[in-house]
Amino acid sequence: MASKYLALPKGVTEARFDAAIKKFTAALGKDNVLTSAEHLQPYTKVMMAVDAAKHTPSAVVMATSVEEVQAVVKICNEYKIPVWSISTGRNFGYGSAAPVERGQIVLDLKKMNKIIHIDPELCTALVEPGVTYQMLYDYIEEHKLPLMLSFSAPSAIAGPVGNTMDRGVGYTPYGEHFLMQCGMELVLANGDVLRTGMGGVKGSNSWQVFKWGYGPTLDGMFTQANYGICTKMGFWLMPKPPVFKPFEIKFDNEADISEIVEMLRPLRIANIIPNAVVIAGTLWEAATCNTRRSDYITTPGHTPDHIIKQIQKDKDLGAWNVYAALYGTQEQVDVNWKIITEVLKKAGKGRIVTQEEAGDRQPFKYRSQLMSGVPNLQEFGLYNWRGGGGSMWFAPVSQARGSECDKQAKMAKEILNKYGFDYVGEFIVGWRDMHHVIDVLYDRSSEEETKRAHDCFAELLDEFEKHGYAVYRVNTAFQERVANSYGQVKREVERKIKRALDPNGILAPGKSGIRI
Repeated sequence: MASKYLALPKGVTEARFDAAIKKFTAALGKDNVLTSAEHLQPYTKVMMAVDAAKHTPSAVVMATSVEEVQAVVKICNEYKIPVWSISTGRNFGYGSAAPVERGQIVLDLKKMNKIIHIDPELCTALVEPGVTYQMLYDYIEEHKLPLMLSFSAPSAIAGPVGNTMDRGVGYTPYGEHFLMQCGMELVLANGDVLRTGMGGVKGSNSWQVFKWGYGPTLDGMFTQANYGICTKMGFWLMPKPPVFKPFEIKFDNEADISEIVEMLRPLRIANIIPNAVVIAGTLWEAATCNTRRSDYITTPGHTPDHIIKQIQKDKDLGAWNVYAALYGTQEQVDVNWKIITEVLKKAGKGRIVTQEEAGDRQPFKYRSQLMSGVPNLQEFGLYNWRGGGGSMWFAPVSQARGSECDKQAKMAKEILNKYGFDYVGEFIVGWRDMHHVIDVLYDRSSEEETKRAHDCFAELLDEFEKHGYAVYRVNTAFQERVANSYGQVKREVERKIKRALDPNGILAPGKSGIRI
């Protein structure tokens, strides 16, 4: 007899799951416990090149308080039901809201959406997991606070708790989001509530200003992990500067990439350019300013270089498009601008575009908004490049050296083209590191193309690892595979911590490859 549920948790009978659902309903209310196919449908959508059925949840439960999260954890322990927690479920390119394994229940925390406190003098915030960047931005604007946000590209609908817990990055001087995190509240697998840093001290008012507290610093252990459920997070906000000067530098040739990074790295390390520098390829920028592949070519396979050159010319793009900004007083900005223009003059290549020259043109406008803390959704244009809604982000990390870029770009383009896909990529230059972000775009309505995309992604992981490159985040379908990249000793330590904190293995088993 077919089950009335879309899926069942591994090892749990339907009768036992019925009993658990009754307890969830008693604890949370019937409107906060979802089991029908219609209600679960948003939680089954995946952009990954896998069979979506492998990531179908058995139910969705929604908590509105820490006490309700504790109640969920208690029931999950009693019935041995695995629970996958999400904040906004907008982790596009890395798995969206679907759980890592079929049958896990999803604990959706979007109703826990209080902005608990923002201090405009100390520039700190304390929020719940359901708070989005758009909500924060609106609050700051409404109260006319002299503060600025940092967020990832799909900013308006994503949130700081989920992005920081996944160690995401942004585009302002505060763009290393976990570095700016200060204080977490977590519900552990046994229902205990842990506050990190100064949060455990009764009467303390320094929870959001001093990260470390006393003894081992635990915050990092809970990021990209399954040791606890984050119910509050503090973080630092950037004071809004009197002057903000965004700019772009366009380079006409793909071969310029090495020189670009060698030119930028000293400026980043010296903090002359204080924010993460984006170096975006032609197709990335073309897609985000509403260009579709079908506008130029309809034959299958990757887009030929001569077509890419034509797009570059038609849309007034560089082969590489560098975005950065200056922040501070007029005097500070003027001094740093002089240094940057002199470095560029010495290099003898690259065309500078300022805000005054660009106006409201895309993609400069949305890049400027990202660097100034204004949420937007312009980068979703990427998904229209080929159509079909398939997207997987491949993001290896390396040293910020030009030679690394040249080598990686060639490797990636060769592998993607081999499978009939386009190289749609950008480099993000941090203080000393560099993230190479590649969006593997494909048509997930095609079974054959989906298989090719899966094989392509697997080969990217394998080939890059042979050269010592590993990704810093990955979609849920490949988390077990990537965990192996980091060595057996690390995996065993993670397993020991998991067994100690979550002996029943109920919290998101399989996340980042971690199990009991």
